Amino acid sequence: MEKNYRDFLVEKIKAIKRWRLNRRVSQLLITVLVAALAGGVAGFYGYSLAGGKLPLGNITEKQEFAEDQLVIGVAEKSSPAVVSIVATKDLQVFNQRQVNPFCSDPFFRQFFSDSECRSTSTPQTQRQQVSAGSGFIVRSDGLLITNKHVVDIAQADFTVITSDGKKYPAQVLAKDPLHDFAMLKISGSGFPILPLGDSGKLKIGQSVVAIGNALGEFSNTVSRGLVSGLSRSIIASSGSSSERLEQLIQTDAAINPGNSGGPLLNLRGEVIGINTAIAQDAQNIGFAIPIDQVKAAINQVSTQGRISYPYLGVRYQMITPELKQARSLKVDQGALVSGDAQNPAVVPGSPAERAGLREGDIILSINGLNLTSEQDLAKVVQGLQVGQAVQIKLWRADQTLTPVLILGERN
Repeated sequence: MEKNYRDFLVEKIKAIKRWRLNRRVSQLLITVLVAALAGGVAGFYGYSLAGGKLPLGNITEKQEFAEDQLVIGVAEKSSPAVVSIVATKDLQVFNQRQVNPFCSDPFFRQFFSDSECRSTSTPQTQRQQVSAGSGFIVRSDGLLITNKHVVDIAQADFTVITSDGKKYPAQVLAKDPLHDFAMLKISGSGFPILPLGDSGKLKIGQSVVAIGNALGEFSNTVSRGLVSGLSRSIIASSGSSSERLEQLIQTDAAINPGNSGGPLLNLRGEVIGINTAIAQDAQNIGFAIPIDQVKAAINQVSTQGRISYPYLGVRYQMITPELKQARSLKVDQGALVSGDAQNPAVVPGSPAERAGLREGDIILSINGLNLTSEQDLAKVVQGLQVGQAVQIKLWRADQTLTPVLILGERN
């Protein structure tokens, strides 16, 4: 291919000379064609070196090597703070035993009746592993984070296994009532920890690293990927229970069963998410809880020993152009207080009921924070405190009202 292209250009140069054009013009054309030859040859070799694939962007081998080194550094630095969490509990098992030993012999069996050869089962209790997940240490005295569904097992004991193979009995300190998040404590000091990053600064396409106890068998498995999406909502199932999870990070970093509770890290080695779920009927679609959602809960556990969330007590729909048109509403944004036959719009006995809120009210703002599709009612309320007095601006029957209420605590 290279030879044919060169011969073609040489013939063109000879033709230019035969035309006896102005010397300056000839030199210019020759220069252009020689440059084209050099570019064509270089392009051909570049194409071949790329394995027949055209390179995307201007990523050099040096830049790719630098990013690889970042990932390697994150894995080496972070893995000691990532742990496996194993749940065990006493399970009843039955041992089958034949009373008559001759019944198992084909020859002697014919001389005994079925009742004489009936086996008996003896119930016994055995301690068995019932699940395995991941977690990571956030405080050097052994405070660690995992998913709620990893430790939401009745009458189970939990063991934390660190990267060096040491085992520690773990105490469940708190389970988050809103998010798939829990905190555990192991005894000791001087544990390696992971710093918490800022998930609010994440960008789609950003490189991330996931570490965890893949399949409950391969501890400290490292996978690399990208932030594929933000603010995802899913229905996550675990056993016989399911829950809706909001504002999740979507990633194509491999997240397998057993990775639940492990960290999702940026290339600075900061935790920006807690790996929590995968899409069962797809490949490379995993989800993580943004770390910003649980920072307040971590502080609460550290100071109060439990997790609490403020509670308003209304059911609502955020106003969209479609809802505005369907309900003939006079405002463009806000939260429309609405329920159904089974679920009242205002929960009886709630702070909202005590403040006089009604079905059909539109909550426009809380403490001056306007409610929008990006900043909905739940997000604003979660940023407040239990027992805090807040002023609500609402629209009712063409009037603006501003009641004040005291936020309760969500059960």
